Amino acid sequence: MNDQSEYVPPKIWTWDKENGGEFASINRPTAGAQSEKELQVGKHPLQLYSLGTPNGVKVTIMLEELLELGHDGAEYDAWLVNIGEGDQFGSGFVSANPNSKIPAMMDHTTTPPTRIFESGAILLYLAEKFGAMTPSDPARRAECLSWLMWQMGSAPFLGGGFGHFYNYAPYKMEYPINRYAMEVKRQLDVLDQHLAENNNMCGDEYTIADIAIWPWYGGVILNDSYGAAEFLDAASYENVVRWAHEIAERPAVRRGRIVNKARGPLEEQLRERHDASDFENRTQDKLEPAAE
Repeated sequence: MNDQSEYVPPKIWTWDKENGGEFASINRPTAGAQSEKELQVGKHPLQLYSLGTPNGVKVTIMLEELLELGHDGAEYDAWLVNIGEGDQFGSGFVSANPNSKIPAMMDHTTTPPTRIFESGAILLYLAEKFGAMTPSDPARRAECLSWLMWQMGSAPFLGGGFGHFYNYAPYKMEYPINRYAMEVKRQLDVLDQHLAENNNMCGDEYTIADIAIWPWYGGVILNDSYGAAEFLDAASYENVVRWAHEIAERPAVRRGRIVNKARGPLEEQLRERHDASDFENRTQDKLEPAAE
């Protein structure tokens, strides 16, 4: 128990704007645009509107992996969407993603441009567009897609559940932290047992399943997310640790993980990406302070 009195739900829930927590100012129970703001469009066919959260990092890693493979059509502009300032509620962004969540992408190789939203959908769209990062064998493809969907269904327990109550909630609550820690450790055990027999999520082949899972679970293992590696005894999941470190060393991952990043050390931020040379040209004096 904690010092808070027991909560008795009302008959009808109403929105309390002062509910506390880091994201209290932007979370709300309504959808739709709240301001008029057009999307910026750069020079490349693929226009990404995102932020360097785990879901955003999935897409920038995917794009950088495609470019590493020589797919020039995967060149992209990555525009920063500052969710702390409500950019996701601008009319242009809502037209790209009615759910007002990053990431969203517009493919300007079609007429009219094709919108794609939800990170898993973007990964699958890009994999199919370029014929890459998914197995061609039907059984292995099914395995890949199964793990992709596993991530989409499991990560909310890690981020919205454990991450919120352990790191973002206005005060510590034993019950939800214990509840979600147990589930996250179960998920890490699922991964650990699977990776004991596989180099990557789909055997030896590196696929969109790895790209989807690594920003979330690799982030926990490498202590990049929530500062909870010790609390969750992350080091005990030795197979996940091996996999997380191997992926972290991939050149495309090292690039993709800093795109649209707006927190942390300045040298680890590339707030917008419009050309491959941006990685080499960035210097600390060109970077603005991190968004809070």
